Amino acid sequence: MEWLDLIIGFFIANLLGYGGGPSSIPLMYTEIVPHYHWLTNSEFTNMLALGNALPGPIATKVAAYVGFEIYGWVGAILALLATVLPSAAALIAMIRLLQKYRQSSIVKGMTLLVQPVIAIMMVALTWQMSKGPLASVGIWQTLIIAAVSFWAMERRKIHPALVILVAFIYGGFILRYWV
Repeated sequence: MEWLDLIIGFFIANLLGYGGGPSSIPLMYTEIVPHYHWLTNSEFTNMLALGNALPGPIATKVAAYVGFEIYGWVGAILALLATVLPSAAALIAMIRLLQKYRQSSIVKGMTLLVQPVIAIMMVALTWQMSKGPLASVGIWQTLIIAAVSFWAMERRKIHPALVILVAFIYGGFILRYWV
């Protein structure tokens, strides 16, 4: 029943993933790595880095890749449907309700108070994903790469895809001599 687990795993992660990629990726990680063991932490990290360098929504790329790895083309289609349908159905069903109550303090409070939860989910995911590089290249290389990446994206406004490409080049041609 691997295909059913695939549907359930991606459906749950994306049904609860309020706010898109930033909130659904930690939920997908939980389903993909520790729950179903479809990928290792390192494989998930690599897939996420490459997926972020490609155009389009990250959740659909994750679903397509994992679905294909687990159950071939049928798995890719099932995982994509389980990823897209919850948000599409919720959007269609709730758009009128949200428009009607847009100025409600309850609706405003719900959307504001879920943001710290999403931020903590991202911090927890970052911690999980940093364990691989810390073990393989050490704390100093990891911190330097993280700091340079942050500086490039936040201060210099360099597109994340270019930062990932430079990290690939650095890892492939320079870092291999130090590790």
